[in-house]
Amino acid sequence: MTRRALSAALLALLLACLALPARAAGLVRAGAVADEHHITLELAGPLAAGWDWPGNVAVTERESPDIPLAVTGVEVSPDRTELTLALAEPVAEQGAYRVALRQVDVGGVRSDVERFLVRKGVLATLLSIVISAALIQNFVFSRYLGLCIFFGASGRKETAIGMGFSFGLVMTLSAAFVWAMYNFVLRPLHLEFLQVLTFVGIIAIFVQLLDTVLRKVNPFLFKKLGVYLVLITTNCIILAVPLILVGNAYNLWESLALAIGSAVGFALALFLMACVRERLELADVPEVFRGLPIAFLAAGLFALAFLGFSGMSF
Repeated sequence: MTRRALSAALLALLLACLALPARAAGLVRAGAVADEHHITLELAGPLAAGWDWPGNVAVTERESPDIPLAVTGVEVSPDRTELTLALAEPVAEQGAYRVALRQVDVGGVRSDVERFLVRKGVLATLLSIVISAALIQNFVFSRYLGLCIFFGASGRKETAIGMGFSFGLVMTLSAAFVWAMYNFVLRPLHLEFLQVLTFVGIIAIFVQLLDTVLRKVNPFLFKKLGVYLVLITTNCIILAVPLILVGNAYNLWESLALAIGSAVGFALALFLMACVRERLELADVPEVFRGLPIAFLAAGLFALAFLGFSGMSF
């Protein structure tokens, strides 16, 4: 086997392992979020008769283990190998939940406390975060953030591509450093109240670095971006990504997936808008609608189109 074939085989094996859902070697084989109020558990064998759920089932979020979620009912499948937990509060398919079963007997094996972590496979979780940030919860067309740079840098395709790349680079690097700063400095020292100030400072460092590099490497693009390059520092999208990853207690890979998905969504919005605005310059647009008015109308139509992604889940 050649070195290239061996590398490809190892990569395929790694991706297959990442795509596997969470598994346990105990009495619970698998678990998944069925819908926003139900979690299903697949048992290693039939559940013994006489087990009752009140007081014997506990569900908590992985990030908040001290706050239990109220379980309103447990349904056992006819073959007694699957449990469906009904929850009073809604749960997210992208979330992770710890389930504890007490005094449970499965296939003749008894356990005082059986714990299982219900979550998607790693690759599936990362992919869902990227697609959600890029399309379903697009920052421009769904959350209406970053509109100043969106309208200012979408006049030409080359400017839109350059801004999209610059935006994505700053967003990805700052997300990684923000995650590290928050988890290793701010949270251990109980300085969470400084998070916005710290995040803006980290973003400003990368923007200044990008400003210096563009000034030397691509003066034309630097001149085209102009003041909008500096506005990246305090742009609401750039600041929203760190706040979202901190609020959702994302790990490093999930934080990077959120940053990449947000960057792709913003770059896509910029490029689509630039294509339309270049065509509008050649169209017979009424005088009162020329310029920003017709651009706002086009952005509104894009927002209506992106509403078609709402409600989708992966």
